Amino acid sequence: MTATPPTKRPTDAAYLDEEPSLPAELLNLPWIDGHNHAHTLSWSDRERYALAGCEGMVTVASGYHWTPYRPVRAEDVRYLWDDVVNRRAAIERDHFYRVRLGLGIHTGVRVENPEELLAALDAYCGMDEVVAVGETGVTPSQHVEAWDVDEQRAVVQAQMELADAHDLPVILHTPNTGVDRKRSYRPELGTPGYEKNTALGAEPVLTGENPALEAVKLDVEAARDAGLDERRIVASHADGNNTEYLMAETDCYLSYTIGHSWLIGVGAADVADAIDEYGPERVMIDTDCANVLRTDPYSIKRAVFELYRYGIDPDAIRQVVWENPRDVYGFGE
Repeated sequence: MTATPPTKRPTDAAYLDEEPSLPAELLNLPWIDGHNHAHTLSWSDRERYALAGCEGMVTVASGYHWTPYRPVRAEDVRYLWDDVVNRRAAIERDHFYRVRLGLGIHTGVRVENPEELLAALDAYCGMDEVVAVGETGVTPSQHVEAWDVDEQRAVVQAQMELADAHDLPVILHTPNTGVDRKRSYRPELGTPGYEKNTALGAEPVLTGENPALEAVKLDVEAARDAGLDERRIVASHADGNNTEYLMAETDCYLSYTIGHSWLIGVGAADVADAIDEYGPERVMIDTDCANVLRTDPYSIKRAVFELYRYGIDPDAIRQVVWENPRDVYGFGE
């Protein structure tokens, strides 16, 4: 920049110090989304991942939201698994990023005959495309038909035993405390941006001072009983309610879901705070993008720049968005 700009009168440029050295490598930094439901998205949304520089993703097929029937039967969940297996190659071919799968039994609604799914899941885990079991985990809030906590925990532990047998990580659904709104919406209308019939919610199966954290602790107990290495657990939807426990008392990875911050209240600033306090070694980011949510396929790319603005070193950003998910999910193999 010239020492004195040839402007008619002084502008901001005349008062600026030396221009900062900016990390241009962040523009082309590869990243992996370790938890989404991309097979439910539109073609255009999946293209947005590619335009934002996505190198790979773990597409999760466990969500009970997608089943059209209540109560949910084993065959309904099995259909979800088959659907994502069927569509994976087409998504990869159309958009060029690598698509790997996470299959599991979500416990947000009671599933009839889960033993049928567990027997089938063993074979699915042997597929090269399947790189994770889940998402799964004890869920306090229940939809339509409640699932007893002990039964949930048993199903979660059985999946963790399968993951251990196949040397796969587990994507853990950790319940969020959510955004503290000043007012509630009409229950018959639900939450704008989230196509879930909240009026059909059953009574929670965990109560007390902090049921969301208690559910996470039950999951960790299940992992220990299953003999699963805690370094093979990715606690998705990590937030301020569970970060201290997971970082201090477990060896789990924490993945902060930032694709719908308006709903769960987690964003790049929370990720930056976690990196500052604990380092980047066990931190990841995911989007959880799905067609029942107002979500943002650009959120990880945007977070790359936000993390730098918050003072995070480019090497740490690279580890969080690329190296950690690459190594945990085996994208480098």
